[in-house]
Amino acid sequence: MKRFLYALAVTVLMQQISAQELYMPRNIKKAYEKGTRDISGAPGKNYWQNKGIYNVDVKVDAGTKTVSGKETITYTNNSPDELPELAIRFVNNLHKPQSPRSGTVSKDFLSSGLHIKSFVVNGEKYAVNSDDWGTVEKVKLNKSLKAGSKTEIKIEWEYPLSVQSGREGQIDPETFYVAYSFPRISVYDDYNGWDMLPHSDRQEFYNDFNDYNFTISAPKNFVVWATGDFLNPDAVLQPEYLKRYKASIKSDKVIQIASEQEMRSGKVTKPNKWNVWKFKANHITDFCFALSNHYVWDAASVQLKSKRASVQSAYKTGAKDFEQYVEWMRYNMDWFSKKWPGVEYPYNVMTAIQGYADMEYPMMINDTSIPDDLRDARLTADHEIAHTYFPFYMGINETRYAFMDEGWATTLEYLIGIDENGEDAAKEFYKNFRVKKWIKDPSAEQDQPVITMSTQVSGAGYGNNSYVKASLSYLALKDYLGDDLFKKALLHYMDNWNGKHPVPWDYFNSMNTGSGKNLNWFFQNWFYTNNYIDLKVAGASQLNDLLTVNVDNVGGFAIPFDAVLNYEDGSVEKLHFSPGIWEKNQKQTDLTVPIKKKVKSVTLDGDIFMDYTPDNNTRAL
Repeated sequence: MKRFLYALAVTVLMQQISAQELYMPRNIKKAYEKGTRDISGAPGKNYWQNKGIYNVDVKVDAGTKTVSGKETITYTNNSPDELPELAIRFVNNLHKPQSPRSGTVSKDFLSSGLHIKSFVVNGEKYAVNSDDWGTVEKVKLNKSLKAGSKTEIKIEWEYPLSVQSGREGQIDPETFYVAYSFPRISVYDDYNGWDMLPHSDRQEFYNDFNDYNFTISAPKNFVVWATGDFLNPDAVLQPEYLKRYKASIKSDKVIQIASEQEMRSGKVTKPNKWNVWKFKANHITDFCFALSNHYVWDAASVQLKSKRASVQSAYKTGAKDFEQYVEWMRYNMDWFSKKWPGVEYPYNVMTAIQGYADMEYPMMINDTSIPDDLRDARLTADHEIAHTYFPFYMGINETRYAFMDEGWATTLEYLIGIDENGEDAAKEFYKNFRVKKWIKDPSAEQDQPVITMSTQVSGAGYGNNSYVKASLSYLALKDYLGDDLFKKALLHYMDNWNGKHPVPWDYFNSMNTGSGKNLNWFFQNWFYTNNYIDLKVAGASQLNDLLTVNVDNVGGFAIPFDAVLNYEDGSVEKLHFSPGIWEKNQKQTDLTVPIKKKVKSVTLDGDIFMDYTPDNNTRAL
């Protein structure tokens, strides 16, 4: 009986949602029609995604600053389509002078890009000239890849490390962050086919969930940190440092595995001209690594519900913030696992490298040092590690829909900031660093709908859509649903799409089903409009024991707010109103409040939902 009633309730909810259907682009609508996605928010009965198993041998020459490698990819075409072409993506071709970019770069950013030495498909050699390749190119196949087939692709290649370090490149002449370092097969999905969007250095990434086996040849005295499980520490570390490393895996206290002096002494790694470091990571969207011969190496671990996870950092000696990174990361990994989103950190390791990117990668982050503002430094680490869930636990298409991951990382950064710094400090930081620049800028690019593809907005408009407005929408929904129901719906969405590729409509539909509510009015308001935040007290009157406040929602966003009542006797009362007050009428509402004292004035306060024109938020009676 319970199952029947649940099924009936879901059916009724789906009918309600269908009656208020959100706009979908034609390609997304087609995916729903084909049954690869379902209006319940779950993957459809016909959902599929392709997969690669990557075996990569890579070598980093510290003298020539060249990365070279060879890889074998076993690629499974799980799609129902025959594929007459392979799309090959190599993000580092962004450094080629002729590549399109979102902004200007220095000469030190430029390089010659990828050189493919050999390209073989199922034993057949292809004459591939990569000189004119951009960040993604198609290779016409002599034989199409049949639906359901497996294909072996072998590629041999090399490329120079960029002198200027950003998301990857030379952090210093003897420290390298090696990301996006191998040619990969681009995503072929159910709504666009091959992902052919070039990388511009603004938007981020979209990759398949693949299995990676990496052997990394590093010069003598260089330590390697990487995505995944470290398979052969015994083969590359000297006994004392091996002992410290193994102790750190079980330790709650920070252990310095190697100091700068020890690294430079040549005592840390085995005294071979080249040491081969081995790492493995399965069902993950990317692999990266870093290496240095002088970075300090700290480590500890954190006990989670089902496992201990290794926590490591590598940094220049004297970096006051990075000296605390391992403790900070132990704390945030535990907090994210238990509080928000409340999903256990899914991997066995997390490593922070001091660099220049403030950028997330699976099981690694590359952060700028902020030694003079430890609170800011800690929130940077919180933000980047929060990305573990969006886009890595869930394979977000960051290139098209950056708000699906950046908005969540911004929200999680704010929520953990309340715990770390107190609510007042967290709100002040969030308003000053996130909201203020957007709400005070009335230019047209700031008010583009959040649902707009990320490649179609630029500059501050891109950042505010991806981070600020998206984060505010998630916090507004949290206020509307309440913590318990919001978390239930969020975990439903995450369970639906863990290890898969959601699009915004999967989020909308999952939250509807998970909450048992039709939230399409809310999603329409926050994602499909040119709204901003601007409330106005249009009128206020008191008749005996009843206060009426007329509120105009000039900006349009369905936000929560407080009505602050200042009484003539000097007392103050705050009344909270959730975004639900805007469900029936998103332009105007009347607050009717029973009171027992004479009101002197009323003020509307959105707190972190900062108002564009706060001067008209107060009315004296």
